[in-house]
Amino acid sequence: MRRKETINIIRSMDRGPIEFESRNSEHEGDIMAIAKKEVVTIPQTASIKETAEIMVKNKFRRLPITNPGTGKLLGIVTSMDILDFLGGGEKFKILEEKYNDNFLAAINESVKKIMTRDVHYLSHKDSINLAVKKMLDHGVGALPVIDSHENIVGIVSERDLALLLSGVLTDELVEDYMTKKVIKTTPGTPIESASKIMVRNKLRRIPVVGEERKTPHPEKEKLVGIITATDILEFLGRSTVFNNMTSNSAEEILNTKITEIMENNVITTLPNARLGDLCQLMEDKNIGGVPVIKDGELEGIITESDLLKVIKN
Repeated sequence: MRRKETINIIRSMDRGPIEFESRNSEHEGDIMAIAKKEVVTIPQTASIKETAEIMVKNKFRRLPITNPGTGKLLGIVTSMDILDFLGGGEKFKILEEKYNDNFLAAINESVKKIMTRDVHYLSHKDSINLAVKKMLDHGVGALPVIDSHENIVGIVSERDLALLLSGVLTDELVEDYMTKKVIKTTPGTPIESASKIMVRNKLRRIPVVGEERKTPHPEKEKLVGIITATDILEFLGRSTVFNNMTSNSAEEILNTKITEIMENNVITTLPNARLGDLCQLMEDKNIGGVPVIKDGELEGIITESDLLKVIKN
């Protein structure tokens, strides 16, 4: 298996850091052992609508943007860029000002308008440890890998790295690495507000909670669902959304309540669960984050980013 072939876990009795063995090749770093080689890219002339459809179809959270002629990396567009455009942040001005709230016209704008140009990337000669450091330092979920000609030869994500820990970490517990101060929302939240929460806080998912429980812990809340950036993109990718619009206004779409698209059957974990088992669960369910529940109440959330800190520390 890839995990056994590419990783040498060096773990001392005092819980030393996790390191990855080098391939000792002057031509290629060990990042290429886990990077996905077949990378779907798009030109900067693709529309925002086309971009969202490709992301939904392939279950991608980001797409590198390249020059069709040279293959060189020009930028990257993520699910967060599209949420920003939908009202979450500064890119909403394109819809609001240039298109005067005409949603159908705005989504046919070139993805060039919302893509991130200052792309953080890796060289094909780089290491897995450098990938972890760059992701944590820059707060990005994936890094394109380029060769000496600046052409994309792969892409590596937080999930690729987190899955390497599946079944490996036997002593580390979820409660020691989870985020305890959880940003959450309620079922009545409209899509636009959920997008703003995600963009402003750089979150890809938000737990949805019901009313506060009076007992046994008034400060805790019951989890009733979870909303992700992918859920919002999938909602926009449904043809019925556009077919049922009575106007071209973005407001009609963005006022939709998240109860219509959130996941009600939430996969959760316990504070005392082992991280190795959690990684396996995330791999099996193909998810990037899990709310932490104790006695039916939300205690925290743990994501792929939190798992990267295990490698770094």
